[in-house]
Amino acid sequence: MVYVASDTRYETMKYNRVGRSGLKLPAISLGLWHNFGGINNAENGRNMITRSFDLGITHFDLANNYGPPAGSAEQLFGQVLAQDLKPYRDELVISTKAGYYMWPGPYGEWGSRKNLVSSLNQSLKRMGLDYVDIFYSHRYDPETPLEETMMALDHIVRSGKALYVGISNYPADQTREAAEILKSLGTPLLIHQPKYSMLDRWIEDGLQDVLDEYGTGSIAFCPLAQGVLTNKYLNGIPEDSRAKGPSVFLNESNISPETLRKVRALNQIAAARGQSLAQFALSWVLRNGRVTSALIGASRPSQIEENVAALSQLDFSTEELERIESILSPKPDDK
Repeated sequence: MVYVASDTRYETMKYNRVGRSGLKLPAISLGLWHNFGGINNAENGRNMITRSFDLGITHFDLANNYGPPAGSAEQLFGQVLAQDLKPYRDELVISTKAGYYMWPGPYGEWGSRKNLVSSLNQSLKRMGLDYVDIFYSHRYDPETPLEETMMALDHIVRSGKALYVGISNYPADQTREAAEILKSLGTPLLIHQPKYSMLDRWIEDGLQDVLDEYGTGSIAFCPLAQGVLTNKYLNGIPEDSRAKGPSVFLNESNISPETLRKVRALNQIAAARGQSLAQFALSWVLRNGRVTSALIGASRPSQIEENVAALSQLDFSTEELERIESILSPKPDDK
């Protein structure tokens, strides 16, 4: 069946300007980190991507090693793009990244010019694209001069293989240095992609100030803390959850009794607002305009629909914010 995008896709989505650039991103973006790999159901992946676009999600975030196996998420997205979304390419913001392990040997990871340029060429082939809209250095490389990494990003823009560049997982000091180098090269740092949620607020300790200073946007990954900020864990850790499985990103030790206490207390505020815990957590991440977009994952289209519905209630009262802070603030026995 030929896919035709919804005529109403732009009617309810909120779009935010990325820093001081001309680009806007949807307040909710879709990440293909999990559930879009070769081991997953391809038709379900296609349905999630097309449903996202119908809801006004124009930004799809990938990386070279997303899968598993590595590269397969980009391959799936390329298939959906060719089959369904090709007529809408100019409405889409497609991003990918390089920096984590992708292939054997000394050039298969980190931040060298060799790795970044080679990896992007591979990503473009997998997705069937001439260019991506945003290309990221996926992590700071302490052994490669930052000038080399940023010069590679500048080269990629000037070669026409990316329209903008960003960084991900960079600490505040290295972010400032990267922004200065890119500014001197004439290719501004468009965006930073950090991990950020109610349960992981490290970016508030300096990074957001740097981003504001340089007019750089931000897109928060793991805004739902790998599912901890959903109703999945309100009654403990289910046997079929990611925390019980082999995931290296989330395990039982990450979900302490104190974390569950906080999650349950937050859920009470969410319920009083008429929101699910997931909607509440997304609204909070987007609450003050310092985060451009919240990057969600999904395993089925209904989750995307639920998350997008959070945008109908982004405002918080002073009392609500004070209650949230009292819940999230560490107690003496947390230290």
